[in-house]
Amino acid sequence: MNTIIDINLKELAIGAFLLVIPIVFFYIYRIKLVKDVLINVIRMVVQLGLVALYLEFIFELNNAWINSIWVLVMIVVGVLTAINRIGLKTKYFVLPFFIAGLTSILIIDTFCLGFILKLDYVFDARYFIPITGMILGNALNHNIVGLNTYFRAHTEKRELYRFLLSNTGNQQLAVRPFIEEAAKTALNPMIANMSVVGLVTLPGMMTGQILGGSQPAVAIKYQIMIMIAIFVGCTINIFLSIIFTNKIIFNEYGNMKDGLVKENGLRLKKPSKHRLKH
Repeated sequence: MNTIIDINLKELAIGAFLLVIPIVFFYIYRIKLVKDVLINVIRMVVQLGLVALYLEFIFELNNAWINSIWVLVMIVVGVLTAINRIGLKTKYFVLPFFIAGLTSILIIDTFCLGFILKLDYVFDARYFIPITGMILGNALNHNIVGLNTYFRAHTEKRELYRFLLSNTGNQQLAVRPFIEEAAKTALNPMIANMSVVGLVTLPGMMTGQILGGSQPAVAIKYQIMIMIAIFVGCTINIFLSIIFTNKIIFNEYGNMKDGLVKENGLRLKKPSKHRLKH
């Protein structure tokens, strides 16, 4: 019978001494990261400790309404984080980003929990919250990269956009190169990661399940399912975010409106005044 080896707080504290190794390197090479590392490790411990207490409570109640509210809170936090990291103005983007995130979660959770796992209770906290959290967490990281690329390209290559718009007379065709660039930038790392999983890397979910007592074959099947779900969820999220925002960021002439980006947002280069090259 498989048994789970628990880690007590004393052993966890001993394990934290591994942080001495990178701190020594930072000190030797005068890299100013020691303070950031210590602050963020403390934040991580406190946040995960609070989440552990809260999830114990949620798992015990296992109420559909409470679980759904928790997921909605995760979506809102993810949306606000993405908007802030990209440097956009919240009032314009919070609704389209929220709808995109919610839609991707509804599609992926319905498919995975309802049709693949065939749960009698699809809001079961033990499955609903972790799977949703993994999809949202990955979507957040890749959306920030993709959407930052999209808005940066529109600002730095506005002459190209206007050239395509004037020659095609079709805004969907004019924005297609920018959407392609954003999608490739956002999704290529995930595609590359899928190509080496199992050979070069052992994913965290699979490793966690094995350490938790699951058979390797079971853990691998879950990992395959979740990686496909994460990739599809991220893809839906990035494309819907762009599609929905496109409906509000362009004026009646097809040009991007002013005032959408914060003053220090995107860290943009100055638009080129040189002749457009093809």
